[in-house]
Amino acid sequence: MALQGRLNSARSRGERRNALLTGYRPLPGAYDELMAPDGTVRPQWEPFLTEWAGLSADELQRRFGLADRHVRDTGVSYRVHGDVDANDPLAGERAWPLNHAPLVITGAEWQVIAAGVAQRAQLLDAVLADIYGPGRLVRDGALPAAAITGSPDYLRPLQGTNGAGQLQLYAADLGRGPDGRWWVLGDKTQAPSGAGYALENRLALGRAFPDLFRTMNVERLAAFFQGFRAGLVARAKRVEPRICLLTPGHLNESYFEQAYLARYLGFLLVEGGDLVMRDGLMHVRTIGGFKRADVIWRRIDGDFADPLELNAASALGVPGLVEAIRQDNVVVANGLGSGVVEARALMGFMPALARDILGEELILPNIATWWCGQPRERQIVLDRLDEMSIAPAFRANGGNLDDQPVLVADLDRTERERLRAAIEQRGLDHVGQEVVRLSTMPVLHEGRLQPRPMTLRVFAAATPDGWQVMPGGFCRISEETDARAVTMRSAVRSSDVWVTSDRPVEPMTLLPSPDKIAIRRIVGILPSRAADNLFWLGRYLERTEATLRLVRAVLGRLINADDQAPGHAETIKRLANLLVAWGAAPAGRGRAIASQATSALYGLDEYGSAASSVREARRTASVIRERLSVDAWRLFGDLQRQLTAPRKPVSEGEAFEVADSALKSLAAFSGLSQENMVRGAGWRFLDIGRRLERGVTTCRYARHFAESGTPGNCLDALLDLTDSQITYRSRYLLGASLQPVLDLVMLDPYNPRSVAFQVERLDQEIAALPTLSDDGMLEEPRRLALRLAAECRTAEASRLDRASILLFEQLLMGLSNAVADRYFLQNAHPEGSRMTQLA
Repeated sequence: MALQGRLNSARSRGERRNALLTGYRPLPGAYDELMAPDGTVRPQWEPFLTEWAGLSADELQRRFGLADRHVRDTGVSYRVHGDVDANDPLAGERAWPLNHAPLVITGAEWQVIAAGVAQRAQLLDAVLADIYGPGRLVRDGALPAAAITGSPDYLRPLQGTNGAGQLQLYAADLGRGPDGRWWVLGDKTQAPSGAGYALENRLALGRAFPDLFRTMNVERLAAFFQGFRAGLVARAKRVEPRICLLTPGHLNESYFEQAYLARYLGFLLVEGGDLVMRDGLMHVRTIGGFKRADVIWRRIDGDFADPLELNAASALGVPGLVEAIRQDNVVVANGLGSGVVEARALMGFMPALARDILGEELILPNIATWWCGQPRERQIVLDRLDEMSIAPAFRANGGNLDDQPVLVADLDRTERERLRAAIEQRGLDHVGQEVVRLSTMPVLHEGRLQPRPMTLRVFAAATPDGWQVMPGGFCRISEETDARAVTMRSAVRSSDVWVTSDRPVEPMTLLPSPDKIAIRRIVGILPSRAADNLFWLGRYLERTEATLRLVRAVLGRLINADDQAPGHAETIKRLANLLVAWGAAPAGRGRAIASQATSALYGLDEYGSAASSVREARRTASVIRERLSVDAWRLFGDLQRQLTAPRKPVSEGEAFEVADSALKSLAAFSGLSQENMVRGAGWRFLDIGRRLERGVTTCRYARHFAESGTPGNCLDALLDLTDSQITYRSRYLLGASLQPVLDLVMLDPYNPRSVAFQVERLDQEIAALPTLSDDGMLEEPRRLALRLAAECRTAEASRLDRASILLFEQLLMGLSNAVADRYFLQNAHPEGSRMTQLA
């Protein structure tokens, strides 16, 4: 019987508890986190099971739904490496696979884990300091030179550079063996990921079980991030440093996490193109010129960080970054070259290095590892090949293995012999590791609690007070019952980690204490890339609205078949032709107009359709998601769901309702941006994009529906498309007439849908943007905005025709280009020489 059925039939809390555990059998030979060998539940799990048993099946499912909705509504996602569709950048995003049960660890046990992880972070930091410094370990024979220089993560240009390889954030992947002891499976020193997902896991499960979270005295995570941020600030040379998080971009596997952490920690999210080196200093390209960057927390591989001195093929890095590091003008965390100690080749040397450098034994031992670059170790691996897993010694070693271990026992004879030959030929590319059976924890699988293998990623941060370990972490759970190597792939879940305390836990926050708050009203600076994407987000949203209004106008007139007003058929034809010209609907004689309208609504093959525009808007928003609220992101999800093509054909009335509903969602986003966004530079670029697109769209409407001799029905359509019917009827008792309609939609500065109103707003917004020089000269965007405003104020409706309306449209497009040239493409603009003003 399924779990829900058993819980529904159970009457008492005890019966429901037994129902939860029915059929739960620990895997043979594995340590089980929930259940002891004698079949009793481990004490730290009792409060959790008691809470679950106290809930009915319906209430339990409701709690699960709260957690899942949090993940969905906030857009928590990840990508599998290589899972990218060039035609649809969002296609590779996968919803975060949250496990509804946390991993529960006692405070006493966690003290051992934390001490071991902090010790290992200290050890690896010291090893890196020696590798890029005096080189004593190689000179004295403690480390073979080939184990370092054979790694693609060893960056020779950083040799002897201050801060090269220095760790600021470290992560250890841990597994628990059958004896209950924790082992280090791998080190993450390049750009450790998962800390942000650990936060999201906590928020999701905290929403589902808030009382349980408090009663179990679960340790908070905020203090760890507070310490991490303080450590970065302490390494900077200025009192109030500008800290940037350098991301590979929105197609990276963990881009959501990077955007989330930038927002949570108050860092500036930048890509390589946002940064530039001038006179040995690093700067951010912003709409107000170059601004000094003091600290760069990188999430790109070290060899991609500088195409001038490292990987010349890199499009992710910053030319000149290595030189800025040499001159000690910027702090990079983790230091370039730190990835060298991630290599599995070094794991076998760690116990001896701990004794040599720290004078201590490792608190958390390695999984047993033999690097085949040494003759004796290679022979041990070959002699015991069938008992081992074989893995690459270094990242991207060019061999026939991917990054994951190969279980030799699972290979057929031909594959085994091929692997043996590869080890004999190039042993330095391989390591042999002992196969360790991982511990298991409970998951809900097909309605039943079942044990599944898991690993634990634990984070340590360098703070002014030493290494601080996150009291929790990032748990990964395999769907397989015999997974001896767990990675974040499609068949893996993630879970929160609850470290319990014997006493109440004090709430923590990243907010500063009241006496240390520096009052400010404008938040930070706006990188040019962010301004660019906000501008286009506004344009795509307005473009979506325009298409939806056209679709609704077409379908509304088709549904109202009894309308025999003059020009009715002509109006429908013009509306349909505009959809085709817009790129929203396919052309073709004999194609039904209703079918064209439906294509304009749902058709992803049409670049101008509403669905395509929403997809582009969401893609653009995904690049700047750290600047958007959860409510805004939720609206994107609602719009995409509304404009997803149904499996069955829809009627004209149903399509009309979809267009109408989608317009309401867009109105909600507009209200959100108007009422909730601070009137900073980011909001201005979003608004500029919308105003430009609305002005251009209105001009196109007017050229199609307001020319001499146009039937009144066409003028009515123009009023519908510009949402100006009520205003017109309140002013004029007669039906739609050409000149009053043109004045209302083109020249009336009081109509929020008119071209004149958009121009007035554009002039105001552009005037409020920063300028590059205080020489009193107007920049090109402001000059064009003033010209447009003058044209609107002096124009007369009686003189407007297709040519003059087209002139307005062209001036608006020219203004759009001027905004792009000035604020988005600074390095390609002649005025780029003026960007050397620093702050």
